[in-house]
Amino acid sequence: MNKQLSAIALDVDDSRKLAEKLNLLLADYHVFYMNVRGFHWNVKGHKFFELHVKFEELYTDMATKIDEIAERILTLGHTPLHSFQDMLDNSDVKPTRDVTNGFDCVDHILNSFRIILAAQRELLDLSGDAGDEGTNSLMSDYITEQEKLVWMYTAYMSK
Repeated sequence: MNKQLSAIALDVDDSRKLAEKLNLLLADYHVFYMNVRGFHWNVKGHKFFELHVKFEELYTDMATKIDEIAERILTLGHTPLHSFQDMLDNSDVKPTRDVTNGFDCVDHILNSFRIILAAQRELLDLSGDAGDEGTNSLMSDYITEQEKLVWMYTAYMSK
């Protein structure tokens, strides 16, 4: 059976599956981003100054990743999700509200990373099987970077 190839020489069916999974990841990132913006604005108490800066670094990095994921979906020949409702309906990361304690904020961040890392590992496997080096490289880079962040945020939570 001959496979139909996309403009970037990937199997069309594989590209569709990857784009669907990338859209779910995009939704996760959007909700995670909004949660961390809220943590940045609302954190209070011990280590305020340190956490305020760290949360800004985190959401700024996520804004870049959101753009990269959306552009990867477009490169695969598909349309990225782009409404707030689409993000809420498709995200495994749940929105937070009124979280002001630094430890609670970091706990939410660690739980969100767990969800996002699992999704990225799934995409790493799928993209590897599909020969999609672009998506594979992106996921590999994200995973490596975020594993270190998880270690650092976990160290912060130690008593």
